[in-house]
Amino acid sequence: MNRKCLRCGLVNYLSEQTCVRCGTGLGESENISPNRAFLKSSVAKRGAVCVAVLLGALLGFYGSLVLSADSLDREQQRRVWSAIQILEQRGFTNEVLLLKHFTVFRSNDNWLNASVEKENAYAATNFPFEIITVYPDFFTYPVDDTERAAILLHEAKHLEGKDEKEAYEFVWRNRKQLGWDAEGYDRSLLWRETRKVTREYVPAMFACDSAEYGDCTE
Repeated sequence: MNRKCLRCGLVNYLSEQTCVRCGTGLGESENISPNRAFLKSSVAKRGAVCVAVLLGALLGFYGSLVLSADSLDREQQRRVWSAIQILEQRGFTNEVLLLKHFTVFRSNDNWLNASVEKENAYAATNFPFEIITVYPDFFTYPVDDTERAAILLHEAKHLEGKDEKEAYEFVWRNRKQLGWDAEGYDRSLLWRETRKVTREYVPAMFACDSAEYGDCTE
């Protein structure tokens, strides 16, 4: 508490017996909280209201994204979880942390995704709301859970705020750690598509004439 002089209005320290401005005794002064003026400030009140409104708007926006799409059914959840377990076994700790504890999975487009025209996709991520939509192709075309893990690894980079170039490059550079290599998957549709698109995004990775397909990571 501080002591406000009743004569001149100056706020003095609680230990003061007389006002340092006018010399008036503070025996009958008003005791006030040091933050009282700030709390009464119209600027502070407006700032607090603005912050509350922004937080409410963000929560409402997030809720609308989640509620406007369907959750995964039990079999879809099992497939997604199996893919995440492969990532965990292969040592992708940071990506698994995001996928397991901070991500909401949906099985079809929310209103925001539906408003954007896009090509056929296996999955899509809403950053920074950490929502991943897994489309039917995610369950149909990959040959096994390792390939589905490759898709989730790509989306995990989007959860971190990475763009398409960074996501494709990360997955391709780390495909051997994942156990996703040409020896077992060179005939896979997902493998060929990923290699093709990665080459378009990161041509410098495919500039080694001595390697197959010019792939410098081989």
